[in-house]
Amino acid sequence: MDKQTQDVLELLEQNAKLTPEDISEMTRIPQKDVKKMIQSLEDAGIIRYYKAIIDWDLVENPYVYAFVQIKVSLERGHGYQKLADRICKFPEVRSLRLLSGEDYDLEFMVRGRSMKDVAFFVSDKIATMAQVQNTSTHFILKTYKEDGIIMEEPEEFKRLHVSF
Repeated sequence: MDKQTQDVLELLEQNAKLTPEDISEMTRIPQKDVKKMIQSLEDAGIIRYYKAIIDWDLVENPYVYAFVQIKVSLERGHGYQKLADRICKFPEVRSLRLLSGEDYDLEFMVRGRSMKDVAFFVSDKIATMAQVQNTSTHFILKTYKEDGIIMEEPEEFKRLHVSF
């Protein structure tokens, strides 16, 4: 992949609302070339989706998120793929990753309306799968940074008054 294409991808990853005109100004790539590049990246599946990052802590009825790690016994001939496909179908599952290491094999983020909803989802839908040996759930209490975006505005520096 050439440097120009990588630059365009990085700009879109930082801000999906950038227009081809914006990107053209920032990279000095002609606007028609930027449009053609973005279209070919979408067609190739390199650009998968455009999304907004929401600070759910500022919403009146926020969601509860948790990371769930699972240890699995593999089904002969299928590896992790069959179980991963099954877990991905749940709308509560926001992301799923294969891990390296000894303790856990897969990790996913789950979203629910309450800690109880998440706990019941894990115990009823995930832990009951035949291949799942063990689960570990970690509730997210506060998000400081999401996809490269700092979620809180930095506090303004205030100089302390010094008196003698």
